[in-house]
Amino acid sequence: MTSIDVQELTKDYGTTRAVDSLTFSVRPGRVTGFLGPNGAGKSTTMRLVLGLDRPTGGTATIGGQSYAALDEPLRRVGALLDAQAAHGSRTARDHLLALAVSNGMGASRVEKVLEDAGLGEVGGTRIKTFSLGMRQRLGIAAALLGDPAVVMLDEPSNGLDPEGIIWIRELMKRLAREGRTVLVSSHLMNETSSFADHLVVLGRGRLLADMSMQEFLDSRSRPRARVRSTDPARLRGALVRKGFEPVQGDDGRWSIDGAKAGEVGAIAAAEGISVLELIDEQTTLEQAYLDLTADSTEFASAATSSTKRQEA
Repeated sequence: MTSIDVQELTKDYGTTRAVDSLTFSVRPGRVTGFLGPNGAGKSTTMRLVLGLDRPTGGTATIGGQSYAALDEPLRRVGALLDAQAAHGSRTARDHLLALAVSNGMGASRVEKVLEDAGLGEVGGTRIKTFSLGMRQRLGIAAALLGDPAVVMLDEPSNGLDPEGIIWIRELMKRLAREGRTVLVSSHLMNETSSFADHLVVLGRGRLLADMSMQEFLDSRSRPRARVRSTDPARLRGALVRKGFEPVQGDDGRWSIDGAKAGEVGAIAAAEGISVLELIDEQTTLEQAYLDLTADSTEFASAATSSTKRQEA
């Protein structure tokens, strides 16, 4: 198994507890989104997994071993934590060659990942001339250099243009389909919802959720259907008789809390009412995430705090 396993992981910086008794696993064959507000402990956890920090307590292992105990670690784990870390005076090719040689890999693999990352034509260019998006691509190329079974990416879409965002999205899905373990930290909820199969959510260093994307959305919302009909008055009456309280919007569509589209469709069919549109409305990942982490956000704007008080 190439899973990432975190058990009772704790990290203190002086009197500040950045990670608090975390336990979760990241399994192969799926993309796991790693979410949480600023200061939640995501980056610290990733550093602990990679052996860049020493835990105060607990363990973080990859395939049952600590990162420090891995032979040829670049072939086992690929990681992007900071796209700005590459030396600006080196060319992209030389940066990757240095990593390759230190891990027993040849130049052919360097050329392969440069091409895969869309940097084939600028391999001889100094990194200090790269845009943020190009540095991000280079960091991802470095993470993939050893063709690893485990890939950990911190904010991989940062600085990428629309084409680059589509590229990284499809890359992560492909890596998961190939049976690799993929952990991706991101603040972009819409992006995360487009690629993640599973979610691990932190708040103030503690685990708030560890479940599939669909389970997470279902856990933070209740059923609601939206319908548009050729005979809205009759449809409303039929729904009211079944105990629902439909609310009509400005666009003429009815929203029915507590009902699924299938139920509404069956009621309309039984009454012989034609339906022009019928869908299930679901809470977005952003809405569900904000609802879950409302009490775990260390920094919030006045407008956000006001909204939370009004909703409460």
